[in-house]
Amino acid sequence: MTYEDILYRVEDGVAVITLNRPDRLNAWRGEMGRDVKSAMRAASDDAAVRVIVFTGAGRGFCAGADMNTLQVIQGGNAAARSGAGGASDFDPNARADFRMANSWFPAVPKPIIGAINGACAGLGMVYALYTDIRFASDAAVFTTAFSKRGLIAEHGISWLLPRLIGFAAAADLLFSSRKVDAQEALALGLVTRVFPAAEFEAGVMAYAKMLANDVSPRSLREMKRELWNAQLESLGESIAAADADMAGSFASEDFKEGVAHFLEKRPAKFTGK
Repeated sequence: MTYEDILYRVEDGVAVITLNRPDRLNAWRGEMGRDVKSAMRAASDDAAVRVIVFTGAGRGFCAGADMNTLQVIQGGNAAARSGAGGASDFDPNARADFRMANSWFPAVPKPIIGAINGACAGLGMVYALYTDIRFASDAAVFTTAFSKRGLIAEHGISWLLPRLIGFAAAADLLFSSRKVDAQEALALGLVTRVFPAAEFEAGVMAYAKMLANDVSPRSLREMKRELWNAQLESLGESIAAADADMAGSFASEDFKEGVAHFLEKRPAKFTGK
């Protein structure tokens, strides 16, 4: 498929989706939203893909909504905002919370690694927070940006951010729109790891390929669903859901292979079944 605003490739079980408007620091517009969703669909449907990396070309990850789009909205066309489309069909059984116009990353049945290579602002930060794991280049800079545009905490960031860094820290970043460098982002819990810029792509891909080749795709799929659902469940509900899932895991081919490769002291050959 031909994409207008992204690049897409598959390498050793890893699909890499790269926002590709480097001259605009990958500012988000409707075409980009449609491309990203289409590429996520392709990665989800491809049995050869086990992990997805989501990153940006050039100096930016995503500098937020394209200013031309914001000017259109200012003129009264709010429908132009994200271009991401309506409710996701990635998992029709997913919670309604994860089937809305901008909250569908959790319904993608494969892990999504946010590879934050540079500037990450506004809507770009929202999408980064919807990824499952975030790694940053030491050149990355984060800002919520909304308060400096006269906007609000958009697209669920007021739900996501406190869960990652706590209420007061989330309030600080939202209220002030101040810039946060990669090391502070690591200390806050916005990202899990920081790599030197020169080693960033190699470091991210090494981790992604480890997930793609060394662990069960079925486990990744089920654990992702359990983790996101648990954010809206009580402890008892989470335990009950996991107990209900247990029988399926014991009956799976990946469980049999998981035991066999350990006992036989050989590399695993998981199928995701």
